[in-house]
Amino acid sequence: MKDTPMSNCERDFILKAIEEKKRLDGRQTYDYRKIKITFGTDYGCCFVDLGQTRVMAQVSCELVVPKENRPNEGIMFFNLELSPMASPAFEQGSFPSPLLSVKLNRQLERCLRNSKCIDTESLCVVSGEKVWQIRVDVHTLNNDGNLMDAASVAAIGALCHFRRPDVSIQGEEVTVYSPEERDPIPLSIYHMPISVSFAFFQQGTFLLVDPCEREERVMDGLLMIAMNKHREILNTNTCHTF
Repeated sequence: MKDTPMSNCERDFILKAIEEKKRLDGRQTYDYRKIKITFGTDYGCCFVDLGQTRVMAQVSCELVVPKENRPNEGIMFFNLELSPMASPAFEQGSFPSPLLSVKLNRQLERCLRNSKCIDTESLCVVSGEKVWQIRVDVHTLNNDGNLMDAASVAAIGALCHFRRPDVSIQGEEVTVYSPEERDPIPLSIYHMPISVSFAFFQQGTFLLVDPCEREERVMDGLLMIAMNKHREILNTNTCHTF
């Protein structure tokens, strides 16, 4: 199934509506769509619905050897997949799917890993030998625009919901306990970064928060800002459309 291209008439209609401060779904300029957050039965599984955009995040962990330059810190790894099920535009190899996937992955890493929201030192089991690697997989289930904001909410929600196995150390022996043997341990989270995206049109003359998929097709570029409840700006990124 191929993605249906946007006609010139539809493009002109959307841009004209934006000039008149009207949006296709009836929102005002700075209105955000409703967010619904649900959790799966497994630890670290989080679903986020942002309007019709739907993503799922799943957190997993494993014991690995730490990085040489950070022997006392655990590792955070993020992977965002653009599934063809979410949009025909995400068919394998189709432009701009590969570039968009890389861009979203990097932004997610800046928002969550580089902002130091997780206490990675608490993930150390044996200094220089064993640490927990926390992996966050984000899957797009339906794309109606603003995947970055939905992905950031799903990822931090999944991290808050996640529990890692408890461990004990006797000499050089590390024992990992099942949930039946010992209660799993939550991650130590300092703050909760949330990404907010703004689409701009006509060289920045008009600005819309939380663009839908149709609005993204006609925008000139996107401004993404990651913040926490302390009003700290953790990361900003501006990109032009492909």
